[in-house]
Amino acid sequence: HVQLVESGGGSVQAGGSLRLTCVASGYTYSSSCMGWFRQVPGKEREGVASIDNDGRALCAYSVKGRFTISQDNAKNKVYLQMESLKPEDTAMYYCGSWRCGMNPFSDAYWGQGTQVTVS
Repeated sequence: HVQLVESGGGSVQAGGSLRLTCVASGYTYSSSCMGWFRQVPGKEREGVASIDNDGRALCAYSVKGRFTISQDNAKNKVYLQMESLKPEDTAMYYCGSWRCGMNPFSDAYWGQGTQVTVS
């Protein structure tokens, strides 16, 4: 069982920056992907960025060039550096961990989320 704990959310003005951190513990698959997702009330959760065991990263088009995902060498932490934040980035941000190649929306373990509010 994987446990994920997010931190680093908060309230910032447009153009500001935040860095989210996700710490993973418990069992992890030998080939696991981790990533950040976000959700606003009344809408479906959407993928923001993901990274695999080899460090290959993907970012959603809406955040490309502004957000950067990274992980530490032990791969038990994943970060999301968010720059040039916009009001439309306001959401609850969730960390997920899933088996690479699987659909994260049906396979992932999730953290409790951290709120990001941009005004």
